[in-house]
Amino acid sequence: MSKSFKAFGLAAGALALAHLPAMAQTKVTNDGISAAELVLGSHQDLSGPIKGWGVPVANGMKMAVEELNAAGGVQGRKLKLIVEDSGYDPKRAVLASQKMIERDKIFAMIGPMGSPTVLAAQDILFDAGVLQLFPLTAAEFTFKFDAAKPQERLKFNNLLPYVESTRAAVKYIIEAKNSGKPCVMHQDDEYGKNVLDGFTQQVEAMKLTAASVTSYKRGASDFSAQVAKMKADGCDLVVLGTVIRETIGAMGEARKLGWDVTFLGATPTNVLEVPALGKEVVEGLYAAAGFEIPYEDTAKGKVKDWLINYKKAYGVDANTQAIIGYNAIMTFAHYANKAGKDLTGQKMLTALESGDVFQDIFSSPPTKFSSTNHLASTITQVQQVKNGRWVLTKDSLSF
Repeated sequence: MSKSFKAFGLAAGALALAHLPAMAQTKVTNDGISAAELVLGSHQDLSGPIKGWGVPVANGMKMAVEELNAAGGVQGRKLKLIVEDSGYDPKRAVLASQKMIERDKIFAMIGPMGSPTVLAAQDILFDAGVLQLFPLTAAEFTFKFDAAKPQERLKFNNLLPYVESTRAAVKYIIEAKNSGKPCVMHQDDEYGKNVLDGFTQQVEAMKLTAASVTSYKRGASDFSAQVAKMKADGCDLVVLGTVIRETIGAMGEARKLGWDVTFLGATPTNVLEVPALGKEVVEGLYAAAGFEIPYEDTAKGKVKDWLINYKKAYGVDANTQAIIGYNAIMTFAHYANKAGKDLTGQKMLTALESGDVFQDIFSSPPTKFSSTNHLASTITQVQQVKNGRWVLTKDSLSF
């Protein structure tokens, strides 16, 4: 054999090896599938700092399961949903995920809660071939995947992503308010970093400079230093990478200082609890949003029926979080039905990536995935708190 031919052979072999990961098959579990049942898991914060999110999400999911099972299930299989409490603690989320994989033999993890908790636990799922579907965090790590790492194909998200939605909302408000000194206050974690990235990217794209960038530790309750700094820095727009309590706290601090500035929240601020608990403190707050929040006295048709049924079942008004939990299960059921009666993990993955469209009853942007895009939509709205209610300001935004 000539030297050049041997060298060519070695080079071709090396090239083939280099491409092996991209060609490798994604391993998807068939656990949790029996003739009569389909076992799903979720970890939620039911007792920790964001239980105001976790409890209604879990309720919405349970309501969807009961509704589907009453109608015969998915392709004749009844859904069994196991919900574990993470307390918004990454370590507990890991333990809960291990338990659901090893003991409960779940087929898929649906709507797990929170950026730090989902990030800590997701690799355990992928290693076991368990799909991670529609988590309750819109951080980029929940849908961006490396084609050379086949197990990363198991992640799909149908929430509005923080980076893209923040960019779209920031662009709209800067233009509408003619803002020249935008600022950001964000939670010091994966969620907050995504909001910061969206803010920074958009401000730079508009050839502006951030007048102030400040953060706070997750769980903090005093925002006096951050707000005083932003006021001193002359901010005319404050973008909030906050959740419920922190949104109210920051705006309350501004009111105390007599500081009248425009506030724009990232998507987690767009929930009923913010105006319900914040009252006049949060009047005028803008927020990025995925869909209009329905109110029972103005809702119609299926949405009105759904709101009445939720209140009957749980004794409280349904909120954004309950809708998201309900939709997570309904979206799963749509693609599981498409996968067919002879359901396997591989067929579920194929159904999800098929480009088939799911439309919920709440008029959200349609859900659609492909083999290269595991994020359902980036279409953003901006809503504002007026007289204690979220009101649509502008829809169909992008950047």
